[in-house]
Amino acid sequence: MNRRLFIGTLIGGAMGTVLFKNMKGESPRMPTLFLAHGSPMNAIADNSFTRFLSNASSAIPTPRAILVISAHWETLGSKVLKLERPKTIHDFGGFPEPLYQIQYPAPGDVALADRITKLSSSISTDSTWGLDHGTWSVLKFLYPKANVPVLQLSLNRNMTFNDHLSLAKELAPLRDEGVLIVGSGNVTHNLRRISWTENAPATDWALEFDELLKNAILKRDEDFLLGKVGKYQSLWNLAHPSAEHYLPILYAYGAADAPEKVDFIFEGMQNASLSMRSMMFT
Repeated sequence: MNRRLFIGTLIGGAMGTVLFKNMKGESPRMPTLFLAHGSPMNAIADNSFTRFLSNASSAIPTPRAILVISAHWETLGSKVLKLERPKTIHDFGGFPEPLYQIQYPAPGDVALADRITKLSSSISTDSTWGLDHGTWSVLKFLYPKANVPVLQLSLNRNMTFNDHLSLAKELAPLRDEGVLIVGSGNVTHNLRRISWTENAPATDWALEFDELLKNAILKRDEDFLLGKVGKYQSLWNLAHPSAEHYLPILYAYGAADAPEKVDFIFEGMQNASLSMRSMMFT
């Protein structure tokens, strides 16, 4: 198996490690990805994480379309974006002006949106949203020409972890249709405990949760992945005071079959408490 190893250092010395399996020419079936996105500042940064993203698309087949489950679109009911030309949404405040100038003019795919509603009766279409920064801040590095159609699937606030995992499994047939399923969030996300210094030393609790999550993914420990955590409850509360940045992990994991392999394609920490761990299921 041809493998590529990209190793980088986050600004200020926090280590990030990248491991990608080169899939080009091997299989028409698309992988599933979970990509961290961290601070919006990554969208204009040059660090090992953004350099990893810039290299990542060369290691996977070119998708027909991309379906992103972003932490930044929560709705009542499950929605899929149905627009020919989704707008770029700058859903944050208080950041430098260059962030607000970024546009990601990828086309949509209305036929694929309709196809997705047929995979699950719980999904309806939406034309009021667009591409939020959980989507464009990573795709601008993966596909800088914005020439691959992009859709978003919302996070339904009324669903349990189990419900999200079940919905992810319903989406799995898209992988054989050339659709790249991407969850975008963070393994740890607690803005009350964040440092706005990117290279601040990582907190012990964030490192501990990151390692527990990694092991749970490797072992397919669904008790942990679904939040049935017992003695780890206080750690979960620190890592995720709210669940929106965690849930996209369940979509990348759930749309993958049990025998499939996981590669942790990036490992590292930013801003003291943001795990930038990213993963690919093949």
